Parts: sequence; structure tokens; C-alpha cells
Amino acid sequence: MIDVRPSPIAGQWYEGDPTTLAEIVDEYLNAATLPELRGDVLGVIAPHAGHMYSGAVAGYAFAALRELRPEVVAVIGPMHRPYDEPLLTTTHDAYFTPLGSILVDKTALKDLDVILKSELGYGMTPVARDPEHSLEIELPFLQRIFQHEWKLLPIMVRALDERVSEGLGNALATVLRDQKAVFVASTDLSHFFQHETALTYDRAMLKEIEAFNPAGAFDLDRTHKGFACGLGAFTSVLWACKKLGADAVNVLRHATSGNVTGDYSSVVGYAAAAILKSK
Repeated sequence: MIDVRPSPIAGQWYEGDPTTLAEIVDEYLNAATLPELRGDVLGVIAPHAGHMYSGAVAGYAFAALRELRPEVVAVIGPMHRPYDEPLLTTTHDAYFTPLGSILVDKTALKDLDVILKSELGYGMTPVARDPEHSLEIELPFLQRIFQHEWKLLPIMVRALDERVSEGLGNALATVLRDQKAVFVASTDLSHFFQHETALTYDRAMLKEIEAFNPAGAFDLDRTHKGFACGLGAFTSVLWACKKLGADAVNVLRHATSGNVTGDYSSVVGYAAAAILKSK
């Protein structure tokens, strides 16, 4: 028997019935109309609110991965809870969702931990039964687009530190360079601003993302001109993909919770983007 992380959010943040969940996720994926992507997709940026709020935007990100057959998927998200450690992963052997269990790539995690200790002076802290939603919320999309066998490399970033994110990105690129791997960066954008204000902040952050400028994203956060709760996560993925030869980022979709709820007085921003390596 393997040690499986139980889901703390199935049936709350997303549908708990497997048949209904599959149908809903497929609807999001099939509704996404992608532009021509000029290059190989190395990774995506996707939102992580409940599916009813950000699932339609997330569908654009995961639709961009549909034709791939990775052996490992690195999902990098923020840790919203007040853990003291800057980088965390799971102690479990697999993650559970109503669509089944996904094995964790323990070998890649060990290799990554060794490199991080050399690069940063510390590695990842394994935690059991974590309550974090930002990583798990992406998994049903991956389970619907990938029908072959693959493993998960789960990382949760607590640190909002440019050096940590760049170090994590470099380590990820080193570990996954010779594997068939894709990256999923989990982040929402601005939180709880009036809609027009949120659009200003989100457009500024998306401009730095599309410019492939992780350092610029940190600058926006420092100067309070743009926000993203997964700043430490998506910048690490940008640095990793850049080191692996990616040279462009296409923003595929942007919306806010107000587009779903009709309440524009206080919204959360969501975006989907593809990270590309020119052919």
C-alpha cells in the first residue's frame, strides 16, 4: 500500500463526484480557443481559485498542454498557510483527487533537494496532510488531458524572495533537463480590489510575464504596482523554462471573479499563459 495524501478540498473547491468533475473540467478545456502557439510548450501559468471561479481561465492553460506526453509534471504553487519554511513538498507517495491518485516522483524530489541545498543552503521541507489548495486544484485538469502514465513533482513556495525563486528555477532546470517534463505554475493575480483597479494591476503584472521578466514581476510587487499570490512560484517556473531554452510567453486569457459573479466591487484576477521555446 502507498501513502496517499487525502484531498482537503474535493467537494468544496471543485466537484467531488468523479463523473461530474470530469464533465466540468472537459467543458472548460473544450471551451478554450487558443491562438497559434509558435513554439514548443514547456510550461503554463494557471489560476488556482475554486473551479467555478477560475476554471474557465485555467482551461486555456491546460488546453495548451493537451498534445504533450510528459513523464513528469512539476506543479509549483504558493503555500498560503503560515509555515515557517521557505520551500515545501509532500511526505506522501501520491495525491488523491476524485479522478484517482497521482504518484509523486520521489526520485526527482530527492535530486532537487540535493541541488537546492547546494544552491540555497537548504532544501524542501516535507509536510503531511497539508491544507494547501493551490497545487491540488490543478490536478483534475492534468488528469483529464493526460491519459498516459506520468508522475507529479509537487512544490509549494512560501518565500517571496527573488534569490529563492531563481535558485529553485535553476535547480528545476537541472533536474528535469533530460526528462520529458512540463511545468505548471499556479498563481492568482490581484486580490480584492475594485474591478478597474484590479485590471490596472493585473495588466502590469501580465506585461512583465509576457516580457519573460521574472525580476520585473518582483519589482512590481516591491513597488506595489502589481500583485500575484504565487509570485514566488511562477517566477521560479519562468527562470526554469528560460534556462531550458524557452524564449516567449503568450498570455492566453485574463478575467476576474467579477466576470463570474457579477460583483465588481472586490475581485480576484486570474490569468492563463503558455511558456514557449521557439522551434
